Amino acid sequence: MRRASVTAAVVTAFAALAAAAWAQHGHGGTGAPGHQAAQACLTEFEQVVGEGRGFGLAFAADQNGYPGPMHVLELKDRLGLTPAQEARAQALMHAMFTESRPKSAALLEAEAKLRRLFAGGAADEAAVRAAAREVERLRGEVRLVHLLAHLKTRDLLTEDQRRIYHEARWGAR
Repeated sequence: MRRASVTAAVVTAFAALAAAAWAQHGHGGTGAPGHQAAQACLTEFEQVVGEGRGFGLAFAADQNGYPGPMHVLELKDRLGLTPAQEARAQALMHAMFTESRPKSAALLEAEAKLRRLFAGGAADEAAVRAAAREVERLRGEVRLVHLLAHLKTRDLLTEDQRRIYHEARWGAR
């Protein structure tokens, strides 16, 4: 079930972005539905990232056998985690959120600053380049926190547990 909701969220996000781009470039009438979908995606991104979660930033790891600590804990019964594994996954998740939250807050503020440049009419090439570089630097920092947590989490599971996890999240290999 969790895999289906993650997949649906990713598909929805990509569809919203595609719809917004399509509408923005003169397709589909006023473009309002595409912009509304993109705004809904942005709102969800801000909420999820603001909580310290990754919003798909670690898909490269998760899809390829490197599970994240939060999802391992969600599947702990199915995986048959030992008490030691569960404690380690809890510690990894706590560390990930502790490191991610301030970086995520900085990322969201940098995104807001970029939007304010345009909203305030102060956008010029130098300011936009600097703001975009900062957004992407911070996005990279947040992503790295989540990817490294996936690396560490993989090491605490057995091969059989990793297989069960992958099947639960992504279907059979």
